[in-house]
Amino acid sequence: MNQHFMKPRPKIIVLCGPTAVGKTSCAIRLSLAVQGEIVNADSMQIYRYMDIGTAKPTEIERQRVRHHLLDIADPDEPFDAAKYAAAAQQVIQTLNEKDIVPILTGGTGLYIKALVNGLFEMAPSDPQVRERLLSTAETIGVDRMYDRLREIDPEAASKLHPHDNHRIIRALEVYEITGKPISLHQKRHGFSDQPYQVLKIGLMTDRESLYRRIDSRVCAMMEEGFLDEVKKLLAMGYEAGLKSMQSIGYRHLTDYIQGRMDWEETIRTLKRDTRRYAKRQMTWFGRDGEVLWKTPDEAGDIIRMAEEFLNSGQG
Repeated sequence: MNQHFMKPRPKIIVLCGPTAVGKTSCAIRLSLAVQGEIVNADSMQIYRYMDIGTAKPTEIERQRVRHHLLDIADPDEPFDAAKYAAAAQQVIQTLNEKDIVPILTGGTGLYIKALVNGLFEMAPSDPQVRERLLSTAETIGVDRMYDRLREIDPEAASKLHPHDNHRIIRALEVYEITGKPISLHQKRHGFSDQPYQVLKIGLMTDRESLYRRIDSRVCAMMEEGFLDEVKKLLAMGYEAGLKSMQSIGYRHLTDYIQGRMDWEETIRTLKRDTRRYAKRQMTWFGRDGEVLWKTPDEAGDIIRMAEEFLNSGQG
């Protein structure tokens, strides 16, 4: 098709960065400035009933700017990057048809990359999934793990030695994260659809300030009733072993509720683990050379960057 007649790729703005850096307030200000709406890119804010511990936007914030992909799954519902990308694509298409700017906001790098670049080229990995699979392999043995792989991905299994524990675990990890066999990812390796024109803006502050913000947020969550939120989830039948309930904060408070940790230790480890999570987020986004970094105080510059991007021609 002649380039002149090709439909321009939709433009999206990504606002990313570590937890507690101030993404929500910045995204709201940006949305109001460029006639945008926020598309959630936080893997925990998709869950219903999990509000305080996920720092979900408040009702007032949602009234100021419309938010999408919040509260779309129950805590025991399987949800992964592939499901997220499919849901986000639909939202972006609808917003594009209405000339509304999608502002993808969140700290889950895997979700953002799944949408922007596709799942097949990024060899997704999740340390928690891998650690659990390794623990299972120690318990039941590599032979049974290989049998499990043969059931879900016979093509990949046929290329591996039955005792190649590393590659067997890797194949099971990819399947669990994406819901698709690793053999399919390998076939499509290098495929890059690039369906959107993307401006990526990362929010960052110095580490000491960020860690202070994290500590303050943990204290604020407790004052807002985070402990009662976790008690309610457990009372509703959402068990401690669920992926959602194993996330930061929820697993810590569950340990306290069930008597495995005292209160002081709960708060201390929650703050520590949140700081460690923020560090991992910074490492993830820091590897992406397309991210343009700004501080939360540079909202004016962020708005100008966004306006220049939206007013520019087809990229």
